[in-house]
Amino acid sequence: MRAVTTLSVVILASAGIGHAVVSSLDADITRVDPFKDMKNRPRAGHGMNVLVVGTDGRDKISEAERRRYRLGGAPCHCTDTIMIVHISEDRERASVVSLPRDSYAEVPAHTDRTTGERHKAHPVKLNAAYAEGGPQLTVRTVEHMTRVKIDHYLEVDFTSFMKTVDVLGGVKICTARPLKDTHTGLNLRAGNHTLTGGRALQYVRARYVDGASDLGRMQRQQRFLAALIDQATSSGVLLNPMKFRDVTRAVLGSVRADKEFGAHELLDLGRAMRNFSPSSSEFTTVPIGQMGYAVKGIGSTLKWDPVKSRRLFQALRDDKPLAAGRPKDTAVQVDVAPQQIRVQVENGTRTAGLGQRVDTALARAGFLTTRQPKNARNQSVARTVISYDPQWDRSAKSLAAALPGSRLRAVKGQGATLKVIVGTDFREVRKVKGTDLRQGEAGVVRGDEVRCS
Repeated sequence: MRAVTTLSVVILASAGIGHAVVSSLDADITRVDPFKDMKNRPRAGHGMNVLVVGTDGRDKISEAERRRYRLGGAPCHCTDTIMIVHISEDRERASVVSLPRDSYAEVPAHTDRTTGERHKAHPVKLNAAYAEGGPQLTVRTVEHMTRVKIDHYLEVDFTSFMKTVDVLGGVKICTARPLKDTHTGLNLRAGNHTLTGGRALQYVRARYVDGASDLGRMQRQQRFLAALIDQATSSGVLLNPMKFRDVTRAVLGSVRADKEFGAHELLDLGRAMRNFSPSSSEFTTVPIGQMGYAVKGIGSTLKWDPVKSRRLFQALRDDKPLAAGRPKDTAVQVDVAPQQIRVQVENGTRTAGLGQRVDTALARAGFLTTRQPKNARNQSVARTVISYDPQWDRSAKSLAAALPGSRLRAVKGQGATLKVIVGTDFREVRKVKGTDLRQGEAGVVRGDEVRCS
């Protein structure tokens, strides 16, 4: 009887907290009407589609934080991040599709919200839709390009992002190589890191850590979102009404959302996400058919692959997993694909045939081996060595990822071919893969494939 009474009190208390949470949070949301007077919209599919737009709003960030995290200057209220988040009808899966801001797009006829000038339909980069016509034109353009009906609109700024990460206690990310971007101030060594709000913002904003620019940034954003979902679902936040209230306030305190997307909807999603695991989320970028597609008056754009992108958005409309039928990918992601790395294998032990075995294993993993392994001068090598010309250091690190425990040795003037001197410590060649910036169907990853181990 005491147990039942205690349980009843807890349930009633939780219900009371839930009602108080809902009542207090709705007032914090800034409302927009992105669906006003919209006609000829796509047919509704199954599940729920939320268009999430990231802007550079920073009104509530202190001057000290602006200097520390390189957030100076006036905000342009641009859309640096555009993604469709699809929540399955059974609330057991989240599919996230990133839409590159430089995508070639055609905006419908509209009135410019700044100048009041009436425009006919014309080509632009996708992020220009927000600049010309705000949330409404952005939704219209995305629906026109994808034929996916958008159910809700959520606009997140810098402040909301930082607060959310801080309330969660930081988010754990990992990187196989150092990441440094002088524009955002990002400076991370290789390894595991727990990023709080400001540093997390640097991580997802960085565009100049490599040659991948905006596409590389989107992949980091996807990895971060996977880690954030993992943190939220594994830390007990969604089971703690007070903690969930704090997280929800952090999200809603500085966002803009459509009139129908409020605290009730977030609470429903929170309840659904209690059953989420990292494998419940999946991430991809719309397949790119042509990079550097030049358009007069606009510049270089990214043109979507018409066939692959059509299949991708059909899967969203049909509420089907994007990674359906694809086996879990255990390959380690590296900067340089093995198909671009030339390798000469030398046997540094007295074990007959070891050089040939390693050469064959590396070739099967995709590396361009010479297929003519040699015996090293030193036959008593204990630890496998990869010697390389410093000009090919990224290739050397990618090769090292395939040979666990190996050490790198820079040899100036060695040339483009890397040398592997096999030691007695050799156990296996690990499968690795290069980053496919065009992504597409093969570029879908699940949350458990990109989180830190």
